[in-house]
This record gives sequence, C-alpha cells and structure tokens, in this order.
Amino acid sequence: MPYFSFDLVIGAEFKNQGGMILENTENAIDKADSLASELCIVRPELRSTGCAVRVTDGDSNEFYRTPVDPIPSWLKSSRRAR
Repeated sequence: MPYFSFDLVIGAEFKNQGGMILENTENAIDKADSLASELCIVRPELRSTGCAVRVTDGDSNEFYRTPVDPIPSWLKSSRRAR
C-alpha cells in the first residue's frame, strides 16, 4: 500500500502535518478533505487566507490540494470528476 504525506500550505511554506499508509489515492483525498475541515475549526485564523492542505505521494509528487475554507459538498464531487 502507498504512503501519503499531508502538508498545510501557507503561502509558499509547507508545514508537515504527518503521513500515513492508505489503500489508494481516493482515501488520501478523503483524509485531506477531513484534515482541511478540522483545521478550519481548530485554526479559524487560516480561513480566507488561501491556506490549503496538499497531498503528496511517496515520490513527493503533489496530486491533490484542497483549501482550508469550507467547500460545499456539491463542489467537492465535481472536482473529483475531473
């Protein structure tokens, strides 16, 4: 199973939020969305600042980024369909 890393993106700075082994990229995307939602609650100062959570694979290639600001569920579904 692949290893994924999660970072809080603040401007040009990446702050490591940890990593985990997950079954696939879809699960990593779900974890990133959950982390972004949690950060929005526990760190409200990050709202409306352009901060995001990014996911990288074992080779440090970014494949997903989601803003810390809440995203409507209908928009999340359409973003994944791309």
